[in-house]
Amino acid sequence: MGLNFFDQFMSPTFLGIPLIAIALTLPWVLYPSPSSRWLNNRIITLQSWFINRFTQQLLIPLNPGGHKWALLLTSLMIFLLSINLLGLLPYTFTPTTQLSLNMGLAAPLWLATVIIGLRNQPTAALGHLLPEGTPTPLIPILIIIETISLFIRPLALGVRLTANLTAGHLLIQLIATAAFVLLPTMTTVALLTATILFLLTLLEIAVAMIQ
Repeated sequence: MGLNFFDQFMSPTFLGIPLIAIALTLPWVLYPSPSSRWLNNRIITLQSWFINRFTQQLLIPLNPGGHKWALLLTSLMIFLLSINLLGLLPYTFTPTTQLSLNMGLAAPLWLATVIIGLRNQPTAALGHLLPEGTPTPLIPILIIIETISLFIRPLALGVRLTANLTAGHLLIQLIATAAFVLLPTMTTVALLTATILFLLTLLEIAVAMIQ
């Protein structure tokens, strides 16, 4: 009986208990907590430097009023980066391949940005629903289209993230299986396939960081 390649995307269970909570908690265990001493070790110093630089680059496009979101945005992006990279290791599970998790993260943040935009800048927020210079007969149709586009945005982005990570993991598994099958009979082709697998793995690391 052959294994189903899509089994790797099923949430692992133990005694009927889903283990996705452990997969979501694991990244935070890997980051050491800063101490109260004047001098920290090299790992904590490097971690603090990375988080500070990451936060600075993240907040450059935002005005000073948006800096209050620094803790939430930085924590979320480091969390997603960690679980995406950990999912590339053998015998691991990537929670972001589950559409339910992506939608659970996308919908509240999208709704918060829409509500805060309507509260702070209602004219600019509503102005995005109607492009400048639109002919008068097209105004009702464009408002409906832009409203629908606004509401399906979290679903579209969540599906795109899930599809990108799922396709990458599935392609890695297919090429790795082909390399193992070809190794006894066609060694040269197997080595070429392994080279392609290595390059694809580097690409998937970049995809995991970008997504």
